[in-house]
Amino acid sequence: MEVDLPDVLAAVTAQFARYEKALVENDVAVLDELFRADPRTLRYGIGENLYGHDAIMAFRAARSPVGLMRSTAQTVITSYGRDAAVASTLFYRDAWGGGRVGRQMQTWVRFPEGWKIVAAHVSIIDEPQGQKT
Repeated sequence: MEVDLPDVLAAVTAQFARYEKALVENDVAVLDELFRADPRTLRYGIGENLYGHDAIMAFRAARSPVGLMRSTAQTVITSYGRDAAVASTLFYRDAWGGGRVGRQMQTWVRFPEGWKIVAAHVSIIDEPQGQKT
């Protein structure tokens, strides 16, 4: 198993950046495209558990576009071979007023149609003391 092949990391990093841009701009079409269209795709959110691409799309369509801006920190993308990768990042929103940190992890798999998220998890915790970046 080759870990962190440069061309694979570059491809996943580009898709991750595309996801982040679509998220803060509420580009629902791109967000829907980046999740694998499959009933086994899942997204555990801050306040919801979404099973299947249809549930994820319905969530995105109903979500308010207000307050989506955020900054990210300590993003780590690791690839495993040529067809799998994990992207993890911390995120912060000004609306939280400090003291809180979001955490996001995505499992990416390369399919014939390109890189897709097959599983994602988002959570918010109190900022651990001395760990803000």
